[in-house]
Amino acid sequence: MRIFFTGGSGKAGQHVVAHLADRGHHVTNADLAPLGHPGVVDLTVDLTDAGDVYSAMAGTADLDELDLAEPPTYDAVVHFAAIPRIGLRSDASTYATNTLSTYHVLEAATRLGIGKIVFASSETTYGICFAQGERKPLYVPVDEEHPTVPEDSYAMSKVASETTARSFHARTGADIYGLRINNVIEPHEYEELFPSFLDDPAQRRRNLFAYIDVRDLGQLVQRCLEVDGLGFEIFNVANADVSVASTTQEIIEEFYPGVEVRRPMGRDETFYAIDKARGVLGWEPQHSWRDVLPDPRALVR
Repeated sequence: MRIFFTGGSGKAGQHVVAHLADRGHHVTNADLAPLGHPGVVDLTVDLTDAGDVYSAMAGTADLDELDLAEPPTYDAVVHFAAIPRIGLRSDASTYATNTLSTYHVLEAATRLGIGKIVFASSETTYGICFAQGERKPLYVPVDEEHPTVPEDSYAMSKVASETTARSFHARTGADIYGLRINNVIEPHEYEELFPSFLDDPAQRRRNLFAYIDVRDLGQLVQRCLEVDGLGFEIFNVANADVSVASTTQEIIEEFYPGVEVRRPMGRDETFYAIDKARGVLGWEPQHSWRDVLPDPRALVR
């Protein structure tokens, strides 16, 4: 496929772009900073400028394409670009940049007749991650039907982007899939970060004790590109297990007393439900911190 990928130079994007390129897709990385990955075309694009986005998406991506009779069109758009959290820029700038860039990408893609759009939403939409003080979910595991009532500008921008995406689907009928991505973890971060998480599980409460390995995220985006005809859909994205050594039941007893448990959960099952992505997309995460670090529970026995 010929893919227009925004934000391919970011922490998550660089791994997903590499995953797609390594599988033979022709990927254009639309970003303010180049990625420099072999086989990926870097294109500097200001996503807050509607004309810049439309021109980039409608234009030639590679000089080799000049030999073709007509410029080829993109088969899909993957939109990952964003200010990635609060605390990096002002709240107003974070909200404005993220919502405006998403609108421009969706408008350009649908006006150009691109029928498949995948965009990055966020775990923060549920209002727990960046809440002032502690917020607990209404129930666990948290699925896509859980209310999204965030208080921070980043999560607000993601909820607004989901609403915008739903509206563009209604207008055009394009397949538009939103990914509520959990805390993104690169392979080297297991040894760097997780020993602390295993010692103090409370560090992970804002992420619902969940995480997503970038390699599994790449596989999920691939599945989104392969599965057609779903219309507008939202998917939680996380690995299958919790990011701490405590069992699911121990986490419930310590952190979620009184919170409704809607169904039986596995011993180490994530609280960020991924049943929908599994069932609808046929996706199954392959990685775990347990592949890298010893489980402290095993050392006690």
